[in-house]
Amino acid sequence: MAKDYRFLVNGEWRESSKKIEVRNPYNNEVVGIVNLALEKDLDDAVISSQKAFDITRKLPVYKRAEILENIATGLKSRKEEIARAITLEAGKPIKDSRIEVSREINTFQIAKEEAKRIEGEVIPLDLMAGSENRLGIIRRFPIGTVFGVTPFNFPLNLVAHKVAPAIASGNTIILKPASKTPLSAIILGEVVAEAGFPAGGFNVIPCSGSLAERLVRDERIKKFTFTGSTEVGLRLKGIAGMKKVTLELGGNAGVIIHNDAGTTFAAKRCVTGAFSFAGQVCISLQRVLLHRSD
Repeated sequence: MAKDYRFLVNGEWRESSKKIEVRNPYNNEVVGIVNLALEKDLDDAVISSQKAFDITRKLPVYKRAEILENIATGLKSRKEEIARAITLEAGKPIKDSRIEVSREINTFQIAKEEAKRIEGEVIPLDLMAGSENRLGIIRRFPIGTVFGVTPFNFPLNLVAHKVAPAIASGNTIILKPASKTPLSAIILGEVVAEAGFPAGGFNVIPCSGSLAERLVRDERIKKFTFTGSTEVGLRLKGIAGMKKVTLELGGNAGVIIHNDAGTTFAAKRCVTGAFSFAGQVCISLQRVLLHRSD
C-alpha cells in the first residue's frame, strides 16, 4: 500500500478530506497518497508564517547558520531515502536522484555561508555645500513571508533554491510543490522541522493551482517566487500586485562547437544536454552553432 503523506502547517502535520495519488511516470504505479491543503490551511499557513517572522527576523546570524547546517546534516542522513523518493515520483534514474540530493545539500551549505555575508554600506553624502561630514548607512532587513511555487523536473533542488535563501536571510516561506512530485518536498519539511527552525517558519502546502493563486494575490505575502513555464509565470506576475516577484522561466540554451573541438566528444555532450530527463530541464540544449571554415 502506498504511503500516506501529510502536509506541514505551523509545525503540525495535517490530514485533509481531499487527497491526490502520486504516480511513478515510468510504470504509473501509485507511490504516495498526498493530503491536499484546503482554504483554511492556507490561511493558517500565512498567519503562522507572520507570527514566525517575528522570531526569524531577529535570529542572529550564527543561529541561522546553525539551522542551515542542521538541515544539511539531516539531508545527508536521509540521502538514500530522499533519492529513492525522487526516483519514484519523478521517474529519474537513481544515479541522477542521488546527484540532485547532493546538490541540495550543497545549496544549504552555501546558504549557511551566505547568511554570514549579508552586509550593508556606508555612503558619503557630502556632495554639496552644507552636507559636510554626513554619511548614509544602508542596512538590509528580512522582508517577511515568501511564497514559493516549484516545478516537477527537479522536485528537491529547485525547492532548496527557494527555501535555503529564505532561511539564510531571516524570512519565512510557504512552499507549494508541484502536484506531480510533492513527496521529496514533504520530506524536506520533516528535516527542516527537526533542524530548529521555528514552527510556522516553513510551511509545505500541496494544493490546487486555484488555491495557490489566492496566496499570489494575498497582500500579506511580501515576495512571490516561481519556477515554471513562461506562460504561467507571466500570468501569475500579473496578479501579484505590489509584492516583489522572482521568476525563473523557460530557457533557450545553446552550445558553440569550435572547429578544433573533438567531434565525438562534442556529439556525446550535445546528446546528453538535449535529452537528459527527456529534455525536461530548464537548460536543455536547444541550439547547436558549428564553426565552419570556408
